[in-house]
Amino acid sequence: MSALLGKDPGALRSAGAHELFARNRVRASRGGLPLMPYLGDDQLTLLWRVEEHEALTERAWDASRAEAAVAAIVADAEGAVGDAGWPGHPRDDAAEDQSISSLYLGSAGMIWALHELGSSIDAGGMVAGAIDRYRAAPDFADRAHAPSLWMGETGLLVVAARVGSSAADERRLRELVYENREHPTWELMWGSSGTMLAARACGLDDEWDESAGLLWERWDTTTDLWTQTLYGRVSQILGPAHGFAGNAHAVRGYVNDEALRERVTRALERTALRENGLANWSPVAEPVKGRDLVRVQWCHGAPGIVATVGDLMPLELALAGGELIWRAGPLRKGPGLCHGTGGNGFAFLKLFTLTSDERWLDRARRFAMHTIEQVQRERERSGRGRFTLWTGDVGVALYLRACVRADATFPTIDKL
Repeated sequence: MSALLGKDPGALRSAGAHELFARNRVRASRGGLPLMPYLGDDQLTLLWRVEEHEALTERAWDASRAEAAVAAIVADAEGAVGDAGWPGHPRDDAAEDQSISSLYLGSAGMIWALHELGSSIDAGGMVAGAIDRYRAAPDFADRAHAPSLWMGETGLLVVAARVGSSAADERRLRELVYENREHPTWELMWGSSGTMLAARACGLDDEWDESAGLLWERWDTTTDLWTQTLYGRVSQILGPAHGFAGNAHAVRGYVNDEALRERVTRALERTALRENGLANWSPVAEPVKGRDLVRVQWCHGAPGIVATVGDLMPLELALAGGELIWRAGPLRKGPGLCHGTGGNGFAFLKLFTLTSDERWLDRARRFAMHTIEQVQRERERSGRGRFTLWTGDVGVALYLRACVRADATFPTIDKL
């Protein structure tokens, strides 16, 4: 694969536009892929950045090895929990003694995942303790936002309800969903599309319907996108974590699939970066050079878009996104769900579901074997596991189980 993509990633950064255009023409004449698509004499857009990916393992799929890795991850997590949850990890910018309670990086995500994986932990008691800690000292201090599904109290209460904890509080959850219905982020991490997933999971139909109606009204009919106000910036974000794909997924059922598919198709066809049968999407609809570099991650780029709304877009476009993910290869960032190899692999499972083509299941399982190696390498470097749902080892375990079962259901997005 490295020969296919070019041996020197530095050359991609330093070469001029005309030189790259010439090199791409030569590669095309020989049947090779372009180093990057050529969009004009003074504008180049990467389909992927070579330096962010690594060569895929040569190890073949082994279901027993995958199941053993799941068991090892679960046992490690069960043994690492303390009175205040799990230790933070340096790659999450979290101190080892830092207590995080919420779903994305904290105890709620770990409890939810371990419960899903059949762990014998006291999930009900543990999430009750995490709720108490959150209320005493909310995560993320001055950025604390209790209604957030991933970062706030909402996610904790959903987990409490799902595991049958005495701390489940439907009244409080209703309040949080209502409070978040017009949050200006208009996205999943902090905004209403996240609390809509919570409402749907817990049977809060009226609250879900009200939020869905407001989110639908904010869907711009000119651009077919939503506009986010996030971290001091106003933009139109395309991926599932912060924008379009997550919102489109959240409003499923508010309108019929035909109407939803029409709008999703228009938006994704207009914003796709395409070349030689491959497709990717920038993080935002109108990228600023140097700031919005293309990514191949679940949170931003083809993996998350295909995994989240692949069934609402033309199959040909979804397949082009899947091919891009395969050609780019595993992510160097690690094996996790949000911006790692496991999250990317869910796009292959989605394409297998859509096509019944065993090639996509095979690719998902090859990525799965690679995530096992990445977990081991990271553990050797840091001396311990990484205990979070979205960036850590239990997310990988959920991906491995999905590959064993050939199941494209994405954790907390398709099933919460």
